[in-house]
Amino acid sequence: MPAHHTQVVRHASSISPHHHRAGRRAATALLLSLTLISAAPAAATPPPGAANAAVITTWNQIAVNTVTATGASPAAFNYFAFVHLAMYNAVVGITGEYELYRWDKHAPTGASPEAAAAAAAHRVLSNYFPAAATNLDAQLVASLAQVPDGGAQDKAISYGVRAANHIIALRMNDGRHAAVVVPVADAPGEWSPTPPGFAPFASAWLGGVTPIALQSTSQFAPGPPPALDSAEYLADLAEVRAIGELNSPRSAFQSETAKFFSDAGIVPMQAALREFATRRALDIDDSARMFAAVDTAVADGAGTVWKAKLQYMLWRPVTAIHAEGMTGWTSFVTNPPYPDWPSGLTSAVGATSTVLERLYGTLDLKIASAAAGAGPQPRHYVNGATFRDDAVDARVWSGIHFRFADTAGITVGTSVANYVVDNYFQPTD
Repeated sequence: MPAHHTQVVRHASSISPHHHRAGRRAATALLLSLTLISAAPAAATPPPGAANAAVITTWNQIAVNTVTATGASPAAFNYFAFVHLAMYNAVVGITGEYELYRWDKHAPTGASPEAAAAAAAHRVLSNYFPAAATNLDAQLVASLAQVPDGGAQDKAISYGVRAANHIIALRMNDGRHAAVVVPVADAPGEWSPTPPGFAPFASAWLGGVTPIALQSTSQFAPGPPPALDSAEYLADLAEVRAIGELNSPRSAFQSETAKFFSDAGIVPMQAALREFATRRALDIDDSARMFAAVDTAVADGAGTVWKAKLQYMLWRPVTAIHAEGMTGWTSFVTNPPYPDWPSGLTSAVGATSTVLERLYGTLDLKIASAAAGAGPQPRHYVNGATFRDDAVDARVWSGIHFRFADTAGITVGTSVANYVVDNYFQPTD
């Protein structure tokens, strides 16, 4: 059982007062963000001194606040990845520590990785969320105030904007927010909106988005769910019927775990990654790499999952149980508004845990749920197997998933993460 006694350390950005020089540099960045910089830079060389890695966690927090300002949804995964890919390229294009992501442009000699990362994140977020421009501009001023004025900052700002513009160009017309016709259920086993809100299929377009790292969202497709008359389906239906109902007999740990994973996948997961990077004192290269790899794997895992959700449209347990005549059955946790097969949350858990284990040999993740009734916070998951097992169990104990959908999500997330680590973000030597 995971320990529940440590406190998550959240990194807070260090904000300095505005001053004329920082304001001038920020204005330069804003102007440069409007166009690609065309000059050919020199080959990358290591910076003269270590850059402050806190810029990565600071802009992750800014990204989370910006992207989820109107509510958290699986669409956030793509934007987190875009921000961190831009920062990753901006940093390693200067330091040369890791291979660039789908790019071959290195920075001018002497550019500041810290300033480049901030300029890159600012440019990406300003492009996709223009309504947040005032706050983003102020955050950029604060970040640039931590870097000495002069050529190192100027070169970095230009390069960071170029790195961001490259990601933005790669993601043009990638299928985000495309119109999708969602089939209407007309046979047993097909998904329909669930009580109490009966909300329509959310983010149905997500499975049609061009992957970030995968060759296609079919590369690690889970295939169809078990048939309704199969032994596996009937056993998993009986399990969730017995333990997933609002008043089912559950232990305190089971109830708390169900609640914990009901709100742990989007905002809390990013907070856990920030805590991981800060506690382990990752340098700017490794922090940029860790966030880029995790968020890329999670985003492509979500695309794979959503494609299968739309393709197979499997009903939720509550719909299946009501069809049996038990119309008073209510799930312990409210169902999210999309089909059952496979689980998106467990895909994110599988992707995150696999990337961290591949890069660091262990999970060592301290994560605090945003849900009420989730028990002592945070949970410290030392190894990925426990984290994955708890996520699978939680969705069954919640009454919102068949177990086979949870295990399929883990398989998708793990497979995508292994592909990402095997093919991207490799050391240059």
